[in-house]
Amino acid sequence: QVPLVESGGGLVQPGGSLRLSCAASGRIFTIYTIYDMGWYRQAPGKQRELVARITPGGTTNYADSVKGRFTVSRDNAKKTVYLQMDSLKSEDTAVYYCNVDAGPNRRAYWGQGTQVTVSS
Repeated sequence: QVPLVESGGGLVQPGGSLRLSCAASGRIFTIYTIYDMGWYRQAPGKQRELVARITPGGTTNYADSVKGRFTVSRDNAKKTVYLQMDSLKSEDTAVYYCNVDAGPNRRAYWGQGTQVTVSS
């Protein structure tokens, strides 16, 4: 069973919006405590980079390139993290990966990735 299930990617025009979701649905997350959750992205030919992270208490951290346009949130009861992306630009095109820190060693778990393409 895939521990992290992502959804919401797709093709959107510049200036448009998308909302990504990532559910920590694997059995391991019924045992382990979930700590920080977040999103990273990787564009072709580039390294994976942080987009946004959120603590269990709701403290957020954003990459400078997305501040004011993207909003990360979480529903602790549903063990789900969201990324609302507004005013999308072509340079936001990338594969977006969900990331969850969980367990006694705060191990990082990764989603399978979802493609976001911003193009006219």
